[in-house]
Amino acid sequence: MSNSRVRIALIVGVAGLVLMTLVAAPMLMSTFPSLLGGGNQADCEQTEPGGDEAQSQTAASDIPGDYLKLYKKHGEKIGVQWNVLAAVGKRETNHGRSRLPGVQSGTNHAGAAGPMQFLIGTWGGKAKIKIPSKFNGYAADGDGDGWADVYNPADAILGAATMLKRNGAPENVRQALFVYNRAWWYVDQVVEIAKRYAKTGEVTVPPEADPACDEPIVDAAPNEVVREILDYALAQRGKPYRWGGTGPDAFDCSGIIYMAYREAGLSIPRVTFGQWPFGVKVEAGDEEPGDLVFFNSGPGTGPNRPGHVGMVVSKGKMVEARCRLCGPIKVTTYKDRSGIMGFTRPLQNATVLEQLKRLEKG
Repeated sequence: MSNSRVRIALIVGVAGLVLMTLVAAPMLMSTFPSLLGGGNQADCEQTEPGGDEAQSQTAASDIPGDYLKLYKKHGEKIGVQWNVLAAVGKRETNHGRSRLPGVQSGTNHAGAAGPMQFLIGTWGGKAKIKIPSKFNGYAADGDGDGWADVYNPADAILGAATMLKRNGAPENVRQALFVYNRAWWYVDQVVEIAKRYAKTGEVTVPPEADPACDEPIVDAAPNEVVREILDYALAQRGKPYRWGGTGPDAFDCSGIIYMAYREAGLSIPRVTFGQWPFGVKVEAGDEEPGDLVFFNSGPGTGPNRPGHVGMVVSKGKMVEARCRLCGPIKVTTYKDRSGIMGFTRPLQNATVLEQLKRLEKG
């Protein structure tokens, strides 16, 4: 073979090898992680819909520029769809442009106020609240001035985003909107507006998660009694909060715990104030599923007198019935929640230990 033919053959061979590499590289990149027994980490790090979704021409022409920035900013910060947030603002007050009572000052006939039409009680009991606040509610400081003002668009939009998030958004938009205003016709109207505001014409929701990417909701129960307690408490998810409720249709924070222990044949105090001194104290970090976590919040709270309680289901997570305006019973995080007073283990109370012995005998 001549030298020129050899050179041509080498060039063709190298070009073919480069082409095969370019074709195979993406396949190898997507195949290797599964061969190694792990999923693609990027697939497990889906970001929630926030402020980066492009707006339609309708949104650009209909939403005032300062409001559009706030919807996107706070939607991204909290993790809810900006166009849903904007659709609420449109439906409630036409992005603050309405001159009806309660938008700029005072309240309307239903007691709602501000551009996002919060009930004053839902906001926090007062229209303008110094932050940090002792009030429970959705009062928020969206512009960093130290005040949560229901008439301030920055504050009101951040509060609305938080309320939607706490009640199901971004995954369950319709549920979140129903809690915001309990009428399905209202939900339908807001969703239609949200679709018109998005360039895609849709309300996007996070992709269905791969279970392999999820942290378990519940850690392994230390024994069958705890498993029975947890099974009962977790089965109540989605039911509403009702003060004084002990089921079967609704519960308050201590009522769900009282009934979960009763389901396992155990008797503990009914209310939070009684449950707090009943269990053996547990150091933070040593809590286990079935233990109780108490908070310096809620009615009647005082020194060493917690007003709210949840049940630990895994490190950092609890099942709780929080309040009437906080959405249904659900699993939430407590690791970053302020006001934790401590943890207790009712199963180590002497009375409960005697009850367990009787149950074992049969």
